[in-house]
Amino acid sequence: MTKGSNTPVPTGELRVELGWRTGPGVPDVDASALLLVGGKVRSDADFVFYNQPAHSSGAVRHEGKRDVGGQVTDTLLVDLARVEPAIETVVLAASADGGTFGQVPGLYIEVRDAGAGTTVARFDNPGAGTETAFVLGEFYRRQGAWKFRAVGQGYSSGLEGLATDYGITVDEPQQAAPAPAAAPSPPAPPVTARPATPPPPAAPPAPEPVRLTKVTLTKNAPSVSLTKQGGTSGALHVNLNWEVRKQFSGWSSKFGRATAMHSDLDLDLCALYELADGSKGVVQALGNAFGALDRPPFIHLDGDDRTGASASGENLTVNLDHKHLFRRILVFVTIYEGARSFADLHATVTLRPQHGAPIDFSLDECTVPSLVCALALITNTGGDLVVQREARYLVPERGVSPQRTVDYAYGWGMNWTPGRK
Repeated sequence: MTKGSNTPVPTGELRVELGWRTGPGVPDVDASALLLVGGKVRSDADFVFYNQPAHSSGAVRHEGKRDVGGQVTDTLLVDLARVEPAIETVVLAASADGGTFGQVPGLYIEVRDAGAGTTVARFDNPGAGTETAFVLGEFYRRQGAWKFRAVGQGYSSGLEGLATDYGITVDEPQQAAPAPAAAPSPPAPPVTARPATPPPPAAPPAPEPVRLTKVTLTKNAPSVSLTKQGGTSGALHVNLNWEVRKQFSGWSSKFGRATAMHSDLDLDLCALYELADGSKGVVQALGNAFGALDRPPFIHLDGDDRTGASASGENLTVNLDHKHLFRRILVFVTIYEGARSFADLHATVTLRPQHGAPIDFSLDECTVPSLVCALALITNTGGDLVVQREARYLVPERGVSPQRTVDYAYGWGMNWTPGRK
């Protein structure tokens, strides 16, 4: 498509893929969407991006990034059938983190039918300079149907400027105004008795502004201090979302042995923990060892997602109010059933502390017959909580469970027995 052109799109689930080529000096790029009425959002809730990954209507969801051989994509899932009737336009935007779009080669946006997998629209951005944000395209209603328009409008004010233009309230530090000089106090009036009047009703709290800050861990910058980010209390939510790019009905010999990937793929998010008193254990769905937040190990696993495509994915919560009791926590994921490898699986890990910026990273492409992947290691060293990106695929030896394989790799030293869920 050329800039300004439009095309009809099916009213259903569409996968919107923002893509570019990465390399030395190429900044990270993030996809976002804004749902508009009369050219503006109704509230900050109509902004979908990495810190607010799902719209309340379920119409738009941020799925996250994957990197395959230097070709990076960030994906939004848009279900036009679920867009509220008042919404007229869904703007599809991109923002550069740590540079400009003049440093981002091969930027494009592609719209696919999520069911059939066919491409219904594609716009290759013709070029950029000092822009740090772009509106690449938009869905809009026309006579009861939906169309996609290639836009290609750049902003030099980044995601913050783009969001503000559409009516988003962005959280930014404000300088306090100087206090006025104190005026001399008038003499106190004589005290007289009067009936007490009830206080006025409290005004509802103002909604919190949108926070745009984030931390992305990479191979070159694999760790971050939660302490320095201010994220050392409250709940730390760890989320795993995944997408199966290819589903096999038969078998292949990619790794020299049978490898299958079925629609009933079941991944389990787990955590090995070691507390300051030396006690160790595991939190996992296997054996219903879901943990607890109000007592040791102060880690809890929420349910068991068998698709990875839901808005929630698999979630683990750590109670950082008891951070002084932690020595180390290793978050990992295993394939419970439905596949014999992580091949063709693309996953994003997000850690959201109650205070401080969220931390995210994508898993590398799996090139070994792995059943288990170590995701992140959280260590407490002298009161400093550090998150380390692992993204490490491990290959169990014959007869060795994925859990025991992780234990051996990280020297946890636990005894294991068979279990089921």
